[in-house]
Amino acid sequence: MTPGGTILSCGDSIFITTNTFRHEKNILALVPNRLAGLDPLVIFYLHKGIDMARNPITRNGYNQLHKELENLKRFVRPQVIKAIEEARAHGDLNENAEYDAAKERQSFVEKKIQETEQKLANSEIIDNIKPSFDKVGFCSIVTLENLDHGGQVTYQIVGPDESDISSGKISITSPLGRALIGKQADEDVTVQAPGGTKKYTILKIA
Repeated sequence: MTPGGTILSCGDSIFITTNTFRHEKNILALVPNRLAGLDPLVIFYLHKGIDMARNPITRNGYNQLHKELENLKRFVRPQVIKAIEEARAHGDLNENAEYDAAKERQSFVEKKIQETEQKLANSEIIDNIKPSFDKVGFCSIVTLENLDHGGQVTYQIVGPDESDISSGKISITSPLGRALIGKQADEDVTVQAPGGTKKYTILKIA
């Protein structure tokens, strides 16, 4: 085991985290549940600074990213190009606010396309995991009670490139995601979040 590593159970598979790098603790590897021989299935280097990073992602999350990329390439990009051509036809580009705005929009869209392509290239679809109802793992849906004010929230544990707190999806590498992994129902969880310490009780795992 890597010094400082932690095993995160995920049904038939496990994640190993490590804090041996200077960056924040991230998932390092996905291996089968055969730890006796440490026979790795595949290595996913997810800490910052590694070009060949592979991030876990659900099938739905991957499909959504791919859909967003197709929309950017097939519809948004052509619209921006058309806007630039129309603005250029208006005359002097030195004092053409429409042209400047269209060029800025083009820069934003091209950057978004590049970022989305990189996310897809660096993703590893995890769709063969059988969610455990006993312990929290990747893809688990967890209902929590906030011990500070008594409110309840439900989150699904997903990959970092598909997390969306407004949709109830949190990253497995987030403070709360890391704190929940491997925990069981009725266990208390303490999270050191940017806004301060938060405490939860796990009510249900699905």
